[in-house]
Amino acid sequence: MRFVELIRKKRQGGELTKEELQRLVDAYTRGEVPDYQMSAFLMAVYFQSMTSAELSAWTGAMLHSGEVLDLSTVDGAKVDKHSTGGVGDKVSLILAPLAAAAGLKVPMISGRGLGHTGGTLDKLESIPGFDVNQSVERFLELVDTLGLGLIGQTGEIAPADKKLYALRDVTATVECIPLIASSIMSKKLAEGIDALVLDVKVGSGAFMKSMDRARELAQTMIGIGKAMDRPVRALITDMDQPLGLTIGNSLEVIESIETLRGEGPQDLTDLTVELVLEMLDVAGKVTDREASRNHLVELLHDGTALSVFEKIIEAQGGDASICADPSRLPLAKNTTVLEAWESGHISRIQAESVGIAAMELGAGRRRKEDDIDPGVGLVMEAKRGARVEKGQPLVTIYYNDDKELEKVRQMLREAIVIGEAPEDVPPLILERLS
Repeated sequence: MRFVELIRKKRQGGELTKEELQRLVDAYTRGEVPDYQMSAFLMAVYFQSMTSAELSAWTGAMLHSGEVLDLSTVDGAKVDKHSTGGVGDKVSLILAPLAAAAGLKVPMISGRGLGHTGGTLDKLESIPGFDVNQSVERFLELVDTLGLGLIGQTGEIAPADKKLYALRDVTATVECIPLIASSIMSKKLAEGIDALVLDVKVGSGAFMKSMDRARELAQTMIGIGKAMDRPVRALITDMDQPLGLTIGNSLEVIESIETLRGEGPQDLTDLTVELVLEMLDVAGKVTDREASRNHLVELLHDGTALSVFEKIIEAQGGDASICADPSRLPLAKNTTVLEAWESGHISRIQAESVGIAAMELGAGRRRKEDDIDPGVGLVMEAKRGARVEKGQPLVTIYYNDDKELEKVRQMLREAIVIGEAPEDVPPLILERLS
């Protein structure tokens, strides 16, 4: 099979067969198809999309490119959550221990940052010693005994997606719905889960900029789940401003710990609780939604969820003392403050620009081989709708290298609009789909 012919066929709008797609995925996983050819194929898919038959075959090939976990020996409902990526989205770090504390089993296989969005693995690896590279056997043991495991894609689990995930980030093909849907679903279904809850972001800081696109992505993934006999639910949530107050790996871990103490920002707390509530509901464990919601909030305030987080950090080789003393996390040597240049209300925050500014500091990757600086990032001192006075802090910038500092300051100034109070601030949860 000449792979250039498959690229040409897709580029011209043709439909590839199940066998062709299987062969392409298998060959790329084994290294027989170079990155430059797969990049061309991904771009062809970006412009030509995939039919439902192609998407099913492509997802199935990625799913079975490695081991599909068997969690039948683990008692309890196995439910995971996946976010399509946003700015300041550290929900997984709070959600997994909270869901485990509530009685679910959460086998969470996560990814690294894509473009202007952060990655769960990068945040976890900012914890000294935390090892996301656990064996499949150890991962299953963690899920069974502690209720959760937090790992990256291993060589055994969806290896095709692991390679494609990094390639998409540097070939401007991240925002393609078939590629997003197949990436998420192949990885998540390989976990052996019973059900999945999706957090589909929409807005300036999301890959999906419009409700129509976000809804299409959610429905596509729900459809894949249905075809594979796995219930999938989706919340479409606002990403027109950063979630919570921090952007950057160690900073987001600190904010996660605060939230697990019941002291986090309201938007971050509310969204995490609602997502865990959906996980419990799809597992058949909710009879009274308000009572279940109140119970989850109590698990945050009484320290139960934080205790689970401490246990999983220790079990995966990390320094669990950060939960009591977050200053043990690596933080940048220098800080500076962007102050309000006039008085008024914050009427808009262009979240994508904020995410790119954090990436320029070193919190994200321009290229897939770039290293992450765990200590750099941003703290939003005011958010949309807030009244600010001239000279008041808007953003605290954590940096180690001042080479891009002025560029970052200018990007933030352009991203934040000070004017009249916004007429309406959209709700955090815009739509629920199942």
